[in-house]
Amino acid sequence: MRVFINDKAVDVPRGARVRDAVAAADGGLAKQLESGNAYVTDSAGRPADAGDPVGEAGAVFRVVVSARSGGPRLTKDALRRWPKAELHVHLDGALRPATMLELARAQNIRLPADTPDALAKAMLVRDAQSLEEYLQKYEITLSVLQTRAALERVAYEFVVDVAAENVRYVEVRYSPLLHRPALTLAQAIEAPLAGIRRAEAETGTKVGLIVCGIRTRPAAESLELARAAADYKSAGVVAFDLAGAERGHPARDHRAAFEYAAAHGMACTCHAGEGDGPESIHQALHDCGATRIGHGTRLGEDTVLLDEVIQRRIPLEMCLSSNVHTHTVTQVAEHPFKRYLQQGVVVTLNTDGRLTDGVTLTDEYYLAHAALGLSPDDLSRVVLNACESAFLPDFEKVALVSRVQSELGAL
Repeated sequence: MRVFINDKAVDVPRGARVRDAVAAADGGLAKQLESGNAYVTDSAGRPADAGDPVGEAGAVFRVVVSARSGGPRLTKDALRRWPKAELHVHLDGALRPATMLELARAQNIRLPADTPDALAKAMLVRDAQSLEEYLQKYEITLSVLQTRAALERVAYEFVVDVAAENVRYVEVRYSPLLHRPALTLAQAIEAPLAGIRRAEAETGTKVGLIVCGIRTRPAAESLELARAAADYKSAGVVAFDLAGAERGHPARDHRAAFEYAAAHGMACTCHAGEGDGPESIHQALHDCGATRIGHGTRLGEDTVLLDEVIQRRIPLEMCLSSNVHTHTVTQVAEHPFKRYLQQGVVVTLNTDGRLTDGVTLTDEYYLAHAALGLSPDDLSRVVLNACESAFLPDFEKVALVSRVQSELGAL
């Protein structure tokens, strides 16, 4: 069957692996790939392992010479077995395509495709030109999430899915506001919590729910959300966040919500430095009191703020693929993740949206290894950064770190 490697058509037998197709196209690139000096992405820009099957005729792959510099090479399968933790993923960006179709049919909602594979492709945001355009995909997922049963099911399936790739702890976020008026805030919070509890019992994966205010909505609604989140602090809601279009919608406008959340024992994080510059991060830290930053990609543009983040050990919830899709960076090789890690920033790896970005957490670790050149020791540090930055009571955090360190050591 015919496939394409860097726009070159090659014929390979059915059942061929990616490495076979690369070898058929260019022997020199094949040697670079096997030595770990190159990596492969599919047509959507997602990392592909050399041992992955090519799949169907017409598949398109791109071989990129990487930033790696020696050391052992990790396969995607090896990284899937690693214990991991994730701190930044949106529930309404992480639905199973098949589930979306079932929910849409039951509610008589039209989606942009009618098969799981076609819908998965339609939901990818690789063609977005900005954060605002990226967020339009969420209008589609939200259309099928306006019932308690849908929210509970999607939350349950999300936890099952991340547990299958050995995520030991995950914090998942969403905005209950976006499920009104179909549901009350209480219903919109209790439904995913019910799905999470069921999945936790089945998988052993620990989950925290983060409630998001929306920058483009009135500040009074954010305060209302912070109050609702605090009411469920003992039931699994672990933090308050502010999400949504960043530029032109300052975090300081929502200061009262953050103050209420903090006064009632809630942890606070805030999307910043993705759709706007370092001033947005400064507001999140100094006006809103956030103790973690969602993305923080543009932090390095302000060296004084960078030094403060390093000194205060403020964790960054970074998302490689998502930042390319929102054009925060033009390509993965330009992402500041590795530079921040080397400078002493507490960086963590996250998916942002498993469906909308077309990635798993394993994919993001593999991308950091293959494209940015992070060593196994670097990746281990990133895993532990996530565990140490979790919004958990100290005794639970110590237990999580100890468990993951032990599992990493065994591997």
